[in-house]
Amino acid sequence: MLRKSLRVIVNLLIATICGVAFGGVMQGLVSSMISKSLLGSRDFVVFWATGQQLVHHANPYDPATLLQIERGVGFSSDYAVMYMRNLPTALPLVYPLGWLGLQAASIAWTVLLLGCLYFSVLMLWKMHGRPRNSRHWLGYSFGPALISAIAGQTSLFALLGLVLFLRLHRTRPFAAGLSLWLCMLKPQLFLPFGLALLAWIVVTRGYRLLLGTATALAASCVLTYLIDPMAWTQYLQMVRRSGIESEFIPCLSGLLRNWISPGSVWLQSVPAIVACGWAVRYYWRRRLEWDWQRQGSMLMIVGLMTAPYAWVYDACVLIPALLEGAYATRSRTVLLTLALLSALVEVALGANLFHRTAFYYWTLWTWPAWLAWYLWACRNASTRPKTAAQGA
Repeated sequence: MLRKSLRVIVNLLIATICGVAFGGVMQGLVSSMISKSLLGSRDFVVFWATGQQLVHHANPYDPATLLQIERGVGFSSDYAVMYMRNLPTALPLVYPLGWLGLQAASIAWTVLLLGCLYFSVLMLWKMHGRPRNSRHWLGYSFGPALISAIAGQTSLFALLGLVLFLRLHRTRPFAAGLSLWLCMLKPQLFLPFGLALLAWIVVTRGYRLLLGTATALAASCVLTYLIDPMAWTQYLQMVRRSGIESEFIPCLSGLLRNWISPGSVWLQSVPAIVACGWAVRYYWRRRLEWDWQRQGSMLMIVGLMTAPYAWVYDACVLIPALLEGAYATRSRTVLLTLALLSALVEVALGANLFHRTAFYYWTLWTWPAWLAWYLWACRNASTRPKTAAQGA
């Protein structure tokens, strides 16, 4: 009886934490999207400023002009000039923002990001047989995904590209290849996944998928050239002066470098190189029964953990893997734990009210936590076949 009462109390406590955290984040999302006092504090400002430069046929990586634009809309003076560090092939994505005012662009961009999250989770729900439970809400309310939308980051585009690939690679490989262009907005998150994908293409002769990717990449290169013929030269100049090698990046690879030798930037690539070698072996040993929806989950989790650089909001690309575990597990405790971990990420966002970098220090635990949770969920997986009627 006492054990049952304690379980009820713990469940209520977790539900309260999750509810309060979700409500706070949603309020922050709406405020950051429309509040004039908060618009300038979003990472989105960098994409808007880049679009402004493009529509005026100016250098999208010019530090003096970007700094003037960013400061002009209220971007914090605590930061140096911020650049759009995605590859130049992403410039067509932000070009339309230059034709809009800051508030209109902020609303349009945020709605687009939330649309990526909505359709990604909806497709995953359908791919799992439209189960009659509420587990897909773990995807909609996933803390890093909502924080990505608040910041206005491109990680949710990468999530959509990954989910489209998982949904289309069997039936429409060319379209699946096209969708991988969105993943290339954050290529550092997909290194083990991408290497295993190349091995899979060679083994299965899935060259239509490769053709789709090449087509999307070529089209984006052409559009980039039409928008800014000097984009690649300007980008390389920006990389040399951006100072990213001296920044603290809150990921495991960054911690490894700071611990061993802060001045050795190459150390941040070592975990990714090791992970890529592991990924090839992981695929090869399972090539006869390979399932991207299932085995791809482990590749994405390891890829995120070992990425040369990644931020907390980049974990939104793990939603397919985490929902894979959520739909598979038969343990309600496992599900509640995922909800709590997600809520704790949202709670940690409030730490920035006291220190502007506290959020990143308070969420370093998340990188191994997602892997540990996924392995736990798989260990508690139900042996019963999934059906649309299976309850939560």
